[in-house]
Amino acid sequence: MRQDFARIRVSARGKVRITGGKWKRRYLHFPSLPELRPSPEASRETLFNWLGPEIVDSVCLDLFAGSGALGFEAASRGAARVDLVESHPAAWRAMRNSSLPKESEGTVFIHRQDAIRYLESSKMRYDIVFLDPPFKKNILPLTFATLVRRRRLNESATVYVEFVSGQLPLSLPEGWSITRHTRRGKSTSVMIRTLSTSQ
Repeated sequence: MRQDFARIRVSARGKVRITGGKWKRRYLHFPSLPELRPSPEASRETLFNWLGPEIVDSVCLDLFAGSGALGFEAASRGAARVDLVESHPAAWRAMRNSSLPKESEGTVFIHRQDAIRYLESSKMRYDIVFLDPPFKKNILPLTFATLVRRRRLNESATVYVEFVSGQLPLSLPEGWSITRHTRRGKSTSVMIRTLSTSQ
């Protein structure tokens, strides 16, 4: 399904809808910020079709959470724990003030922190990591390296990445491999299977 970049930005209306699970059709509201670009419904539906039953009882990290759409979608579809990390105070407040955190107490944890600092300081390990950083920041290489160095991934973890098509040849750590790939307008999405980092 083709989709142009204008829709990928989602933008000024300030809300995005959960597409599946127990909160299906519920809305998340977010502030209008230039760098905040929630994943559109079509992209999230593709992602969770890729994941299938893997999402159930998984431990997930939405590292550049923004609106929280990916993380809350994961919780809605049965993840056991989801950590959402966002450094922008307005975006963080919007996530905290939505009704879903109150309904997901004990499952969803919202952190106001820089993404790399969170990886450096956290003790958690994850089965699934969502990476949808601001398109203008080439932060993916550092993010990959920190995930590996700080051993934040469980064995055979899955990493989902969105980035600007053609922005960079996506350089992966040794042993990581792309298992799924799609492109919509100017956005490319890939699913990556990783090596164990538990040793």
